[in-house]
Amino acid sequence: MRVWFITGASRGFGALITQEALNTGDAVVATARNPQAVLDRFGNHPNLLAVSLDVTDEKQAHAAAQAAVKRFGKIDILLNNAGYGLLGAVEEATAEEIEKLYATNVFGLLKVTRAVLPHMRRQRSGHVINISSIGGYVGFPGWGVYGSTKFAIEGLSESLAIEVKPLGINVTVAEPGFFRTDFLDETSLAISPSSIPDYEQTPAGAMRDFAAGKNHGQPGDPARLAKAMIVLASVENPPLRMPFGTDTIAAIEAKNVDVARELADWRDLAASTDFPAESGAAK
Repeated sequence: MRVWFITGASRGFGALITQEALNTGDAVVATARNPQAVLDRFGNHPNLLAVSLDVTDEKQAHAAAQAAVKRFGKIDILLNNAGYGLLGAVEEATAEEIEKLYATNVFGLLKVTRAVLPHMRRQRSGHVINISSIGGYVGFPGWGVYGSTKFAIEGLSESLAIEVKPLGINVTVAEPGFFRTDFLDETSLAISPSSIPDYEQTPAGAMRDFAAGKNHGQPGDPARLAKAMIVLASVENPPLRMPFGTDTIAAIEAKNVDVARELADWRDLAASTDFPAESGAAK
């Protein structure tokens, strides 16, 4: 029986993955700001431990990890799922909105990860899965600040994977595209109220209308992603990056082509900044 530790488990991807893990016979430490919401959804399942956790509270993160180990003896899979979106041009976002977003999406993920890693190091095994986004690989107008939190997660995950691999711990950053969850609802998405008129006719302004019209019409099936996540957690050598959704695949392929083209165009200037090669060995 594997033991999952899932943040933001009361709804969305977190709840669906919690259900799939329980269905497979695994145990789940399902964390949420309101653990009663977890119990209301799943009942008193013998393999379920509902724990109160605000990911921005480091003491709570350590207490939740300790509770998980006390109940089940180990933590096999950490799924850092808690987070929310912010829609608006970079200039439109207020300092308060930006700091609050980073407190959850980046610093919260770090606090939970740092609380769980000592237990994984002790058992010399584990799998950290960090939920990023298509916006963590490709920048989109109107999603700059939100995307920057996911870019941060990608960078953290890359470095962490190298650091903990010798200790028997794997790291995967999951990159969902647009899935038909409540992400575009007000429960998961903050929209910057300070709209600057100059941006109304730009791609950033158009994104506000696009997001409203796209809600609950996204191409991705959350239930299928939940099943795929169980598969991902079951493989012996998981990937560092795992895109989910054909829209993410297309976006990654297009960016990789664009980056390769740009590098070719500017290779000479990039290479010109090295010290000149020595013309010959000293006699």
